[in-house]
Amino acid sequence: MKNIIVMTGLTFLALAFFGDSAMAAEGADAAASMGKGFKGIGGGLAAGLAAVGAGLGIGRIGSGACESIARQPEMAGTIGTNMIITAALVEGVALFAVVVGLLGIL
Repeated sequence: MKNIIVMTGLTFLALAFFGDSAMAAEGADAAASMGKGFKGIGGGLAAGLAAVGAGLGIGRIGSGACESIARQPEMAGTIGTNMIITAALVEGVALFAVVVGLLGIL
């Protein structure tokens, strides 16, 4: 299963690289459109890594909060409030990174 996922990813990567090059060779302005595939891959990687990083960060925040509440149940309200504030900050940075990554495509 892992090999299928890797091969599918490499196929899409090759299409992104060489698909624009093949279409540009047919067009009149081949040099101008040569880097569009790279811009798309860069923007997609930036947006994807931002989303993955946010998911990992929020997961760690939630995990730490659950462990803290399990150890001190009387502090659940304070820990929950701090968890939500911290998760919102992580999500804000991730949203900014996704927008910047997608704007890099344009």
